[in-house]
Amino acid sequence: MQAFDTDVRDRIIKLVKGILEQNSLAVDIAPGARLVDIGLTSMDMVNLMLGVEAEFDFTIPQSEITPDNFQSVDTLVRMVASQLQPVKAA
Repeated sequence: MQAFDTDVRDRIIKLVKGILEQNSLAVDIAPGARLVDIGLTSMDMVNLMLGVEAEFDFTIPQSEITPDNFQSVDTLVRMVASQLQPVKAA
């Protein structure tokens, strides 16, 4: 399971870096850092949402498109993992 989360995290960080590079920003991205604090604008968040959907080949349910889920790389990893693995063994 941990390898899955690491892969998801790396792919999300790559998406965030790509958006920041388009804005001419080079920032080290800590998984817990708030995305708005590292330079993402509201339009960047929309692009990130679309990028996540394309990268992981699923549509984010409307109920999951919340500020809490788009706070940081870590919160995005949790949301994506919950969508890709909806049934987890207890």
